[in-house]
Amino acid sequence: MFQTDRAPDFKTVLLASGVVLTLAMGVRHGLGFWLQPMSQAHGWTRETFSLAIAMQNLMWGAIGPFTGMACDRFGTARVIVLGAFLYAAGLIWMALVAQPVLFVVGSGVLIGAALACTAFGAVSGIVGRSAPPEKRSWAFGISSAAGSFGQFMMMPVEQQLISLAGWQQAFFWLAALVLVAMLPMAFRLREPPLAKATQEQSIGEAMREAFAYRPFQLLVAGYFVCGFQVVFIGAHLPSYLKDKGIMDPNVAVVALALIGLFNIFGSYYAGKLGGLLPKRFLLAGIYFSRTVAIGLFLAAPLSTWSVYIFAAAMGVLWLSTVPLTNGIVAGIFGVKHLSMLSGFVFFSHQVGSFLGVWLGGWLFTRQGSYDTVWAITLALGIFATLINLPVREQAIARPLAVN
Repeated sequence: MFQTDRAPDFKTVLLASGVVLTLAMGVRHGLGFWLQPMSQAHGWTRETFSLAIAMQNLMWGAIGPFTGMACDRFGTARVIVLGAFLYAAGLIWMALVAQPVLFVVGSGVLIGAALACTAFGAVSGIVGRSAPPEKRSWAFGISSAAGSFGQFMMMPVEQQLISLAGWQQAFFWLAALVLVAMLPMAFRLREPPLAKATQEQSIGEAMREAFAYRPFQLLVAGYFVCGFQVVFIGAHLPSYLKDKGIMDPNVAVVALALIGLFNIFGSYYAGKLGGLLPKRFLLAGIYFSRTVAIGLFLAAPLSTWSVYIFAAAMGVLWLSTVPLTNGIVAGIFGVKHLSMLSGFVFFSHQVGSFLGVWLGGWLFTRQGSYDTVWAITLALGIFATLINLPVREQAIARPLAVN
């Protein structure tokens, strides 16, 4: 049902995986809207909800390599079906559970595992294997743009659900939407047949080869910074704006939607440029530009328009690292174990995500401001700029090619 010896239609793969990414990333991107209403309803500090989101990101990364192995071995469609049910269960858990430890652990495991089954790490393998090599970077850009479109589309949807139905009922509606949208798309994903040569390398051999290779180590280190920056901003920006006197919740809604809107273009053109220019230079440029944008946002007088300009700038740079990073991994190691290797790289991203969102809540609880976390975010941006420059993109030399 899920696998065939016939080559799948490339456009069908892009469309179906794009819908899955739209929902997976869109729902997750808006969870910050629940921080204040849930904290007030349950009498929690911001640290509790922040820890739950942090746990989701950490579990997403930790489980990602294993779901990647499953995608490479059994097919992406089966993994997405499992992920859709886990996503719905996780959202229902967040609606019903009020005990802090159970809320943090349960939602962390369920939503984290769901994202590992439905987001970029899982989808990258089938996209990379279905795309012609000359269009692979562009295809990764399309996938990233789909995730960005979800962030743009779902921000007003989630905010309106909370306003109209209440924060608890909004979770139930989102759970139903995930199932209705994701399950039909999973059945449209057929794995392409692999050339015989690509069958030779085992999972263990692929892992040992990758982690012993210096460019892979540098990508892993750099991707940590991406996770720290984007998840801290995505989860804490609405609360930061209220703390600074921008009380209209629509400003945060528009800002997060602008991030998603502009990253549609940023992701697409990053993937397209990745087929023309050295990807390592593009990655370094993205991290440096993020650092400049954050620094200017903090230095300038805060206003509605400064928030919107910052959101648009960050949107261009938000997920544009994804097609470039996946493109480098595919170019170096081939596509046979691409979901698994992308999962390992993404685990580093999610360790950064965990620290970014949790540290934001932890330091705010103790210091009453986000100043220290913003400073860390700037320093990490410089680090990521420098560490991506020496990455080599050439295919690794092997006795038998696996590309």
